[in-house]
Amino acid sequence: MNVTVLGLGPMGRAMAGAFSAAGHDVTVWNRTASRADGLAVSVAATPAEAVAASELIVLSLTDYPAMDSILSGVGDFAGRTLVNLSSDTPDASREAAARYPRFLTGGVMVPAPVVGTPGASVLYSGPAEVFRAYEDVLRVIGEPRYLGADPGLAQLFYQAYLDVFLTALSGLLHATALVTASGVPAARFLPSALEFLALTPAMVGDGAEIARRVDTGDHPGALSTARMMGATADHVVRTAAASGVDTGLAEAVRSQYDRAIAAGHGSDGWTALYEVIRAK
Repeated sequence: MNVTVLGLGPMGRAMAGAFSAAGHDVTVWNRTASRADGLAVSVAATPAEAVAASELIVLSLTDYPAMDSILSGVGDFAGRTLVNLSSDTPDASREAAARYPRFLTGGVMVPAPVVGTPGASVLYSGPAEVFRAYEDVLRVIGEPRYLGADPGLAQLFYQAYLDVFLTALSGLLHATALVTASGVPAARFLPSALEFLALTPAMVGDGAEIARRVDTGDHPGALSTARMMGATADHVVRTAAASGVDTGLAEAVRSQYDRAIAAGHGSDGWTALYEVIRAK
């Protein structure tokens, strides 16, 4: 199939390379054309030329406004399917789906070096018939995970997964700052910290059990209560403050426990935090 890739950052280059390696005829466009150097692709002079070259157009850009800016000079999308794998909000995805015919939204769940390997996966949402028509082609860049017809679902899940990821990364660096503030080299702490992070499922239960608690509002505190966990959160804040380390993240966590306790969940388990976090 003829496939066009718009945007040649690390992710776009990885996708263009994977499509090409799989035998597809790939056309690319990027504001800096030299980004295509080393790829077995055709380089279009304009976005319109790139869109005209293929029926499947894959976008890897900064956000959805970048897509609108680049495609503003393209007059005709007849016979073309747009697959936007750029990051933005679920509402931005829904609004774009109303503007462009045959439109899929998505999110790549691995870093660029993993694209096209057996460990890669990509989220998609939008019209089922459009997804099914290109599922095998899209499988080249990663295992496709279709979430449903709502164009916003892929971005909703993508941002939710990144919420977990970004918070964990900040927590990892904050914890590292705690120990280095006392003169401990980061190399002495970080490997064991990552091992500790990997034990999270064993300590809190699998996703099905956590989901049951969230869905039912039943938050058993037999092993650890919100009050006990909140005391630990307070100790982290005080340790950070005494060490001269930024306390913003730790204070945000402590505030959730404080609010859960104030709402009567002190004897419940840690999942009771959901009751003060969720939309009312």
